[in-house]
Amino acid sequence: MEQNIASRRSFLSLAVVAPLAAWGLSACGTSGPGGAAGSGATMWSLTGQPNEGIRKNTIDAFNKANPDETIKLTFFQNDAYKTKIKTAIGAGQAPTIIYGWGGGTLKSYAEAGQVEDLTSWFEANPDVKARLFPSAFGAATVDGKIYAIPTQTVAPIIFFYNKELFAKANVQPPKTWADLMSLVKTFNGMGIAPISLGGQSRWTSMMWLEFMFDRVGGPEVFNDIFAGKANAWSNPAALEALTKIQELVSANGFIKGFSSITADSNADQALLYTGKAAMMLHGAWTYGGMKNDGGGFVQAGKLGWVDFPTVEGGKGDPKDTVGNPANYQSISAKASAAEKETAKKFFKDGLFTPAEIAAYISNGGVPIVTGIEGKLAATDDKDFLTYVYTQSKDAPNFQQSWDQALSPTAAEALLNNIDQLFVKSITPEQFASNMNATLGK
Repeated sequence: MEQNIASRRSFLSLAVVAPLAAWGLSACGTSGPGGAAGSGATMWSLTGQPNEGIRKNTIDAFNKANPDETIKLTFFQNDAYKTKIKTAIGAGQAPTIIYGWGGGTLKSYAEAGQVEDLTSWFEANPDVKARLFPSAFGAATVDGKIYAIPTQTVAPIIFFYNKELFAKANVQPPKTWADLMSLVKTFNGMGIAPISLGGQSRWTSMMWLEFMFDRVGGPEVFNDIFAGKANAWSNPAALEALTKIQELVSANGFIKGFSSITADSNADQALLYTGKAAMMLHGAWTYGGMKNDGGGFVQAGKLGWVDFPTVEGGKGDPKDTVGNPANYQSISAKASAAEKETAKKFFKDGLFTPAEIAAYISNGGVPIVTGIEGKLAATDDKDFLTYVYTQSKDAPNFQQSWDQALSPTAAEALLNNIDQLFVKSITPEQFASNMNATLGK
């Protein structure tokens, strides 16, 4: 599961040849030290371009400007890092600055007193927080306190559609769940799969549940789950969302054989741009893959995107979104006072410099910084990047991907039960019961 999560959770460079090897969450390259040498604060980060190069340049610039408060940077491959950082934190030997994904793992660190509470620091430096997306702080917050600073780029989940097929069918993209179910009948009648889905990867199916829980019941449904509230998975809104998903499966909403299609091979993307499927719910990072591999599909303006449909009577805000709000950096509670001060200075002055922001954008990313509309508008992909920027910045609630928000134990159980739900081997009630057993674990 770790490899799949790592490879997909990156907003792709729009010109990369191998899309799944981009944006710093991949497991390519070799581990080893980078950045400035010397004593003082330390940081561990991930290999994989372009993020590796951007991070190194950012640290080099900070060290040059602060020769008495340098940061030593070391890179590791993704899987090696995840193992090493857990061991180091447990042994009290973590780097000063801890790179992570927020959510459940950060919560475990915070509850164990292993990372610094940054709440008062952000209060003393309101300008730092004000320039970042408000929606990025949810996955950095535990029990109302902030334990990490959001970094890098944003990657929400996007409802994509094939404009050419929609024009052929003389229909509009769905605004409501009823619209979507109607489109399922229309495209099935034309012999076209309504929705592409790489169901074998499981987390692709999870994205449908994330949106549906929100659209039906609002953010509170998953917030109760995250908080470990008893029987939270049995919330009536959750059961309604689960039921609607199975109704979509029963209506042949997803392409035949979806449970044997993998996302890592990009086969689900190919179904959309080759016209074999009309719609696809997937990460913003797939835009780069489709642009690179789609034979001019994106360049010809055939790819469309809209907000996820609303549900009649639902409580969720139509502007709510799900996905990856950001990456995160925390400060080790075991670091010295001087090291902590260096880290905080880096958070204030070293992150999101004009050079770093420009580097992310030039590689097809949307940095989590407000006020960059003009920079995005100057790119070839301005329409899509501006949509991602606006959706992410303005989202009333940006729900972090569940398998990152939950503990590893609960996340694996979730993915297994989602797999069974989509092939209808369990009922919504059985799904809820199975997942209730994982609450608090």
